[in-house]
Amino acid sequence: MKKMFGLVVMTAAVVALLMTSVPAFSQPMDMSGEHRGGHGQMMQRGNMGNMGDMMGMCTEYADRMGLTDDQIMKIRPLHHEMEKKQARFKADLKIAKIELMEIMEVKNFDMDKAGYAVKKIGAIKTANQMEMLKAMKEIRAILTDEQFKKMKKIMFIKMGEKNQRRGF
Repeated sequence: MKKMFGLVVMTAAVVALLMTSVPAFSQPMDMSGEHRGGHGQMMQRGNMGNMGDMMGMCTEYADRMGLTDDQIMKIRPLHHEMEKKQARFKADLKIAKIELMEIMEVKNFDMDKAGYAVKKIGAIKTANQMEMLKAMKEIRAILTDEQFKKMKKIMFIKMGEKNQRRGF
């Protein structure tokens, strides 16, 4: 009897937990299963965006851009370091969003706490953008003017391909 009662209590607790967590997951999802919260894709890009595309492009299209072995050896560690920073950014951002959802779970949530959480999310995004800009600047300093022009041309073509796949 005690086992049955314990099982009923446990089941009720799980059901209650599931019912209260539904609003947190009711935001729209994109095709990758990521919550987007109604913001445009450009605002919430999970990857490194155009800046990350540029870094990856330099290593992927090294021959077409005319990069030397020395340039590749300088760019590769920058790219790897930025990938690590991007992974940390995604984790920090996800945690900050979860913290905001926790604050907002109650009907009469604390506006000051919610405001602080929103500012924290903004600060995380700003810090990431600044890191990306620094990395972009470092990589561009390694490229010659001609290589930079080739990279921009390749990026333009690649962006057109992405837009066609998305239906733009």
